[in-house]
Amino acid sequence: MKVSALAGKPTQPSMLANIPRLITAYYTGRPDPSVPEQRVAFGTSGHRGSSLKLSFNEAHILATTQAICLYRQQQHIDGPLFLGMDTHALSEPALASTLEVLAANGVVVMVDRDNGYTPTPVISHAILTYNRDRKTGLADGIVITPSHNPPEDGGFKYNPPHGGPADADVTTWIEKQANALLADDLRGVQRVSYEKARRASTTHKHDYVGAYVDDLGAVIDMEAIRDAKLSIGVDPLGGAGVDYWGPITERYGFPVTVVHEDVDPTFRFMNLDWDGKIRMDCSSPYAMAGLIALKDRFDIAFANDTDHDRHGIVTRTAGLMNPNHYLAVSISYLFTQRSGWRKDAAVGKTVVSSSMIDRVAAKIGRRLVEVPVGFKWFVDGLLDGSVGFGGEESAGASFLRHDGTVWTTDKDGIILDLLAAEMMAKTGRDPSQLYLDLTKELGVPVYQRIDAPATPAQKAILKILSPEQIQATELAGEKITGILTSAPGTGSALGGLKVMTENGWFAARPSGTEDVYKIYAESFRGDTHLKQIQEEAQALITKVLKSAS
Repeated sequence: MKVSALAGKPTQPSMLANIPRLITAYYTGRPDPSVPEQRVAFGTSGHRGSSLKLSFNEAHILATTQAICLYRQQQHIDGPLFLGMDTHALSEPALASTLEVLAANGVVVMVDRDNGYTPTPVISHAILTYNRDRKTGLADGIVITPSHNPPEDGGFKYNPPHGGPADADVTTWIEKQANALLADDLRGVQRVSYEKARRASTTHKHDYVGAYVDDLGAVIDMEAIRDAKLSIGVDPLGGAGVDYWGPITERYGFPVTVVHEDVDPTFRFMNLDWDGKIRMDCSSPYAMAGLIALKDRFDIAFANDTDHDRHGIVTRTAGLMNPNHYLAVSISYLFTQRSGWRKDAAVGKTVVSSSMIDRVAAKIGRRLVEVPVGFKWFVDGLLDGSVGFGGEESAGASFLRHDGTVWTTDKDGIILDLLAAEMMAKTGRDPSQLYLDLTKELGVPVYQRIDAPATPAQKAILKILSPEQIQATELAGEKITGILTSAPGTGSALGGLKVMTENGWFAARPSGTEDVYKIYAESFRGDTHLKQIQEEAQALITKVLKSAS
């Protein structure tokens, strides 16, 4: 990818989103359901789009919420629905639209008691806390967020009673119903006024902040952090967790410096991402330039994306940690510290996460569960305690409580932040130093993701490749030891393929939104070997696509 000359630099006024225009388009834009780009479309993280592009407008939210109400009826889900939003400009009007439909359908809804913002993991935690020991009257949830996407975007996610991201069967059903409602000019949508929805007997105020913060001691050693008297810095990046750090400090008695407490839907305080756009990506060294510059002020610092399901860890010794490195360190630490976890609790990772995790799992004697891309694949294992930790290379993870029971079944950036402080409190070393220790024993991997052009037809072929179509026996001078088109941990299709050798691998997956495919690659033999893997991977995929077309 070509890095913009503006990457890492402060945002200029001319780059800011026109918020009044964005909100006006939300209410006045009329999407055409015959145009694919203007339909409801659930990806791995819900429906996303922009009102200016007629892909995230009032009609989408009304139709999708009604579809969720129909799904709840079909599945006999009749407990409360926990509703939250992040700080993107389109989240507030979308929440109003959502509440209008939920109230009209008689759904009991839990909204933040202070009309505040609610991180994705807090919604998952609320669902699971309510559903614990229940067999009937189960709760579910909706989070209105496009995650770290630019300020012009909106997003809408549904979490069923298991508390995690809805799987493809659920989202496909909801998507189909929502688009049918769009095509029928919303005639099947039940709706009341926002004022009436707020006053409805089914609408309840819920203390999301208190319920989540008070329970953190069940998953993190908060006393160890307090006693270590660390200097801790945090940047919420203007996101949904901005009002959580004060209560955490008060409840557990250790100070945290919040370097930016601003909430501004233009996100004017951000440094620009790799492509010169505003993006609240806490794993990007460009977007995180502001906090990285402050690293020497703190023993440990961290940030989160807008809905706080991802983490970015900044250490004094190394700056922003690569997400793969932090996942490996977290796994090594947790599985040797959490005595209350099942002895057979496995390590969960996505197929495109670093093989360093494989080596760590072998070192600590734990089974590795490798799944396709998407956090939904960890839900069942986290629920029953058979997976102690589930993590994605894109800086998303969650893990079990001290007693080995489920904490969240969605990614939780806040507990991954606090885990970094716990590690430092209990080992005296920051996570970057702990990762360095691992590399001395297990090797030093280099990892990169690049994009390569592909037509829609080629992407369709790549999605359904079989191992037999790969004729190569070597990759970058090493014998190929495995070719995967399904995940070892689940047997589910990867929607692409992964090719492995003793000291390297690559995975290729088609993009869902662009005419490219993504090549993830890693080498334990250095940058030159990595580049060779990437070049041979692209040549191999080109050859396979050509012969299959």
